[in-house]
Amino acid sequence: MKIFISTIVALFIVSSANSQVEFGIFGGPQATSASYKIKEVKQNTDYKFGFQFGGMMKVPFEGNLYFAPAAFYSMKGYKATFNRVSFPPDSFAVDNNTTFHNFELAALLQYDFGTKPGHFFLKAGPSLELQLVGTEKFNRSNDVAVDRKIRFGFADYGRYLFNFLTILGYETSSGFTIHGQYSLGLANTINTDGGPTVKHQAFGISFGKYFNRKKIIIDTRNIE
Repeated sequence: MKIFISTIVALFIVSSANSQVEFGIFGGPQATSASYKIKEVKQNTDYKFGFQFGGMMKVPFEGNLYFAPAAFYSMKGYKATFNRVSFPPDSFAVDNNTTFHNFELAALLQYDFGTKPGHFFLKAGPSLELQLVGTEKFNRSNDVAVDRKIRFGFADYGRYLFNFLTILGYETSSGFTIHGQYSLGLANTINTDGGPTVKHQAFGISFGKYFNRKKIIIDTRNIE
């Protein structure tokens, strides 16, 4: 994790010296859920509404390839129903409805399709995710409802996760962007020995804007 963060910071410092670096913001809604397995048996899950908002960079790398790191807030969660014991949340829980407030640091590469100012693009790469706070609501088999804060620790929910992001979008000549994204969780959100395997998943759409884009002037005087 320290190596990942150090690499991103180093690339950020080096990239900032480049006069062609662009900075922007983005945000939008997302549908979030999870892959939930108890002893390798898949459990039923459903999606919840979430959103993300943050900052992005675009740094020339080679040709149409760019380094495109991002740092952003992401609200995620899932609804799950169990057909066997799942701890956490509780040995007698029959379901769970969670919400997580997370921070992500992504190291992405961007490829622009074409050289025109307006073009489609593809971004992909890993992200380090920090789960800041969360809540869970579940029902026990004795009809007792529980509403509490998420407990993080070595025997509870984990704070640090890794994901792989895939983003496809369109960028205008004035720096506006629209894109769809998919986030695939690579790490288990549960630290408990013998506990369930839960990995975040998210689909969304975001709108963004680069603020320091230079205007492109095309000289047509010699074009007949």
